[in-house]
Amino acid sequence: MKIGLFAVGTGKMAGGALLTTLASKAERLGFSTLWVPEHVVLIDKYSSKYPYSQDGVLPAPTNAPIFDPFLSLTWMAAATTKIRLATGICLVPEHNPVVLAKVVATLDFLSGGRSILGVGIGWLEEEFQAIGIPWQRRAHRTRECIDAMRRLWGDDVSKYHGEFFNFEGVRSYPKPVQGDKLPIFFGGESGPALKRVAEYGNGWVGFNLTPAEAAAKIKKIEELLKANGRKLSDVELAVSPYTKPITRDDLKRYRDAGVEEVVLVNLRPPRAEAELLSDLEKIAHEWVEPAAKL
Repeated sequence: MKIGLFAVGTGKMAGGALLTTLASKAERLGFSTLWVPEHVVLIDKYSSKYPYSQDGVLPAPTNAPIFDPFLSLTWMAAATTKIRLATGICLVPEHNPVVLAKVVATLDFLSGGRSILGVGIGWLEEEFQAIGIPWQRRAHRTRECIDAMRRLWGDDVSKYHGEFFNFEGVRSYPKPVQGDKLPIFFGGESGPALKRVAEYGNGWVGFNLTPAEAAAKIKKIEELLKANGRKLSDVELAVSPYTKPITRDDLKRYRDAGVEEVVLVNLRPPRAEAELLSDLEKIAHEWVEPAAKL
């Protein structure tokens, strides 16, 4: 069993030194993956519903510093050698696939093949409006974007023709170290989200799930994979309990459900480097060490 960590962006990380301290310390302590979220903008007043709170409100101030995930992960890649680097999650339909493919490939190339593209279709309609991207059909846009990026990562000369994106005779270099096998994890727990995992994903990162809830979702994923001629072993499964309290014994329950990585988000925003290091050591002692024995 592996333990991942959602990396935290706060004003204390100005200059980037604290971010690299987090990354290098997390690697030394045995964390498996660093996950970084994406929001280009947040909105003070919105009608969209955040899916992981009872009141539908994002539990963070709208002036919270949310770093660009790819810049942050590249910065942390330079301070590490083996920990995996994941977007948690990248709002793919907000991007152009030709540009995004280059950004992801560059991260993978510079990190020596350690990147994971965690993908979601978004929940904040007002953010899409601010960027000028249609909210409707964003799931289909996501599918096209990923199909196009895999062409760009794998083909010497790439072409793609779809409803939203079209290109032909283009060369995109460098290729990712992982090529077109670069892992794409889908976030989300809805039926359509699980179908995306089964149809064209390499992994799943479920959010705000107890072991029992995760087991039910994984069973559904397995059924959907079978319908697509695939096996459960074809995808990697990660789950975050998020706001759900868990115990060390729950690590076994996640493992028995098929979960390979538990992603923790209970790292409180640091006020100083010493506090950050103390928090990481405590989390490693309470979770990473027991998980490694399973």
